[in-house]
Amino acid sequence: MKKLFATAFVFAVFGAVVAMAQVPARYPIKTDDGDTIANFDLKPGFAARLDKLPGKVPVGNLNGDVTLIQFYDLNCPYCREAAADLDALVRSDTKLKLIFVPYAVLSLASVRGAMVEIAAARQLTPAQYLDFHRRIYANRGMIDGAKVLAAAKDMGLDAEKLAGTANSEATLNILRDNATFGGQAGLAATPAYIINDVAIVGHPGLKSLQGVVAAVRACGKVVC
Repeated sequence: MKKLFATAFVFAVFGAVVAMAQVPARYPIKTDDGDTIANFDLKPGFAARLDKLPGKVPVGNLNGDVTLIQFYDLNCPYCREAAADLDALVRSDTKLKLIFVPYAVLSLASVRGAMVEIAAARQLTPAQYLDFHRRIYANRGMIDGAKVLAAAKDMGLDAEKLAGTANSEATLNILRDNATFGGQAGLAATPAYIINDVAIVGHPGLKSLQGVVAAVRACGKVVC
């Protein structure tokens, strides 16, 4: 695999990144275990910034009535756990639009893997990308560029050409923008979700996410 253009940075470039933090709970959103999970309203102007954020990968119903956005790092163990729940959620809810935002903040391996993800997203349909995302997480151990390229090759993509696209300043800048937004928005852990301009920090579980989506659909709020 061609060496990816990520060597010069991880934490230094991303600056504000992912460490568990004490974030208050604005709304009474519970995890599947019954615990309150950190959540808050996005600060003014951040919803508009999110709309313009590059590198977002939509799957599910692209014209869905509710949009759920996930910021994730490939090497976050909680993101791996969440991947199966999100897959089940989007496959069972035909009205849901799910958007993946690569938020590679934990390691250089995460950066390299995310660069390949972004390049692959340009060549895959939403349904194919959802399958690709699932294949990536089927790997054990640390996920890096080589493992993401292997998953892309399984999807029929040309690994060498894909690596060439991934290994670019433009692709790296997409990850910089994602990380800058996440840090400034207060997404202090992965995974983090944004729905109806409310950020949820951490993975609440499948049933909890279903409940939040249902509430937004019913009353326009994360909790009715």
